[in-house]
Amino acid sequence: MNLKSGDLVMPGDFLGIIEQYEPGAGTFDDNGHIKSSILGNVTLDSKNRKVSVTPLTGAPVLLECGDLVYGQITDVRSQRALIDVQTKKDETRQLALPYLAAIHVSQVKNDYLDRLTDAFRIGDIVGGKVSRISGDNIDLNTEDEECGVIKAMCTRCRDYLQPTGRKDEMICPSCGKKEKRKISSNYRY
Repeated sequence: MNLKSGDLVMPGDFLGIIEQYEPGAGTFDDNGHIKSSILGNVTLDSKNRKVSVTPLTGAPVLLECGDLVYGQITDVRSQRALIDVQTKKDETRQLALPYLAAIHVSQVKNDYLDRLTDAFRIGDIVGGKVSRISGDNIDLNTEDEECGVIKAMCTRCRDYLQPTGRKDEMICPSCGKKEKRKISSNYRY
C-alpha cells in the first residue's frame, strides 16, 4: 500500500510498521503494525517519523486536567458539592462522557470556608477547573477568580440573584433576601 498524506482511511486500515513510523493520534499499534482507529485523513510526518489520522467529523470532547468546565450543582453535602458537568469552556461539541464532578470544601476558595452552603446551593450554575480525573468522575477547583457561581437563584422566591458589591454576597431583587456564594468574575444576571 502506497500511503500519502490526505488519503482517506477506515478503522483498522494498515498505515505502516513501528520501524517506519511512531503511532500518533487516531492510530494504534497492533503487534508492530500501525493501524487507523478512526475514519479520517492520514497525516505522514516524515521529519518526526510519525503517522496520525485526523477525524472527518468532530470527535467528542474528553476532559483533561486544567480544563474549565461548566455544570449545575445537584447536591451540597458537608464536605463536597456534586456537579452534573454540562460543557467545556469555548467548546460547541458534546462531552464524550456524562461527567460527574465534586468540589471539596478545601478546593472552593483560598480563604477559610465554614460551610459549603455559603459557597454553593442546589441549582447553581458553576464554573470550575478540572483538578483530577478518574474515569467519568472528576474533581474541580474553584479557587481562581473566574471560577465559582456564574448564575444563582434565590432560595426563597427563585428569582435570579445579583451581586451586592460585597465579597461573596448576593441579593434577590424581588424579595430582598441576601445570600452568600463563591461568585465568579463571569457572573451573569
